[in-house]
Amino acid sequence: MKLKIAIAGTRGIPNHYGGFEQITAYVAPGLVEKGHSVTVYNSHNHPYQGSTWNGVDIVHCYDPENILGTAGQFIYDFNCIQDMRKRDFDVILFMGYTSSSVWGSLFPRRATIISNMDGLEWKRSKYSKPVQSFLRYAEKLAVKYSNYYIADSTVIRSYLQKKYGISSAFIAYGAEKFIADDCPLINRFDLKPKEYFLLVARMEPENNIETILEGFTKSVSTKKFLVVGNTSNKFGQYLKAKFGHDERVCFHDAIFNIKTIQQLQHNAYLYFHGHSVGGTNPSLLEAMAGGALIAAHDNPFNRSVLNHNAFYFSSSADVQWLTEVVARNSAEDTMIGNNVKRIQQHYNWQKIIGEYEAYIYECYCSMHYEKVMAY
Repeated sequence: MKLKIAIAGTRGIPNHYGGFEQITAYVAPGLVEKGHSVTVYNSHNHPYQGSTWNGVDIVHCYDPENILGTAGQFIYDFNCIQDMRKRDFDVILFMGYTSSSVWGSLFPRRATIISNMDGLEWKRSKYSKPVQSFLRYAEKLAVKYSNYYIADSTVIRSYLQKKYGISSAFIAYGAEKFIADDCPLINRFDLKPKEYFLLVARMEPENNIETILEGFTKSVSTKKFLVVGNTSNKFGQYLKAKFGHDERVCFHDAIFNIKTIQQLQHNAYLYFHGHSVGGTNPSLLEAMAGGALIAAHDNPFNRSVLNHNAFYFSSSADVQWLTEVVARNSAEDTMIGNNVKRIQQHYNWQKIIGEYEAYIYECYCSMHYEKVMAY
């Protein structure tokens, strides 16, 4: 059965921003290859201006975020929803709900609405108390106006069941198979393989970047520490001002080429993953697939993915200890190997695409059956 599927809630594809854009860039073409008609909504100012990409139809909608800031996201999502109402989609998949669920009453009635419920957005420390309250409300609206739900973490799935009494499908992110190649960034920063630490993240407080760098700068390690992420925001500038004086710390702008990221992760002595809020994080899966030795913030999200195959930290003192004492011996090689196997078995993209297709079919057929029975 060929379905007409729309995917919204992202800035668009190919990925130039983050996790939902990344998964859409894989899932949308994957669904096309399986015979479906797929449309992805892109911001009008997305770097890619084509009308199709890898078989996916692209619809560009006006997005004033560059003018209005966060408020522009609500207008962008409104414009996307207005366009959806003019088309005859079988299924609409929303990636997240932050700025779309407030328009829930406008969702096309005939379409099956599936929402990927993202992480616990209202727990992010970068948001003020009023914004956190709004995000709780937006989450509630997403539950109200969606027909079916996807959780990218077993922790999120349990939360949705307990909080709202709803069932959701657990479908994680995927990761690419690592292919060894030269990495020019290593030469640019005069880095030597296995002689530097690495962190890849958005410059946000809940990613524990300050804690990680504080621990490292207090250490006696002679290795360098490469931080990859856009530092143009207020918190990014704060981090550069606080830690930029340490000649061991190198900052680099965000990188969206997954192969380059994995090269950096593969060659790092230890990869620090500080994300503490949200579901399964793409950069963590990339690091696992890339064969990185990982030190992760100690929280249920990270433990549910890594189990015992990582080091964990909760404080800057933990980080300092890790940078000074972690070795690269057979035990660490086993941890790396276990993570690579876990990616191959549970987080490969073909498996993830297949799970999305199966769930989309299940939701569409279930809703179609209910409509027939109601009639």
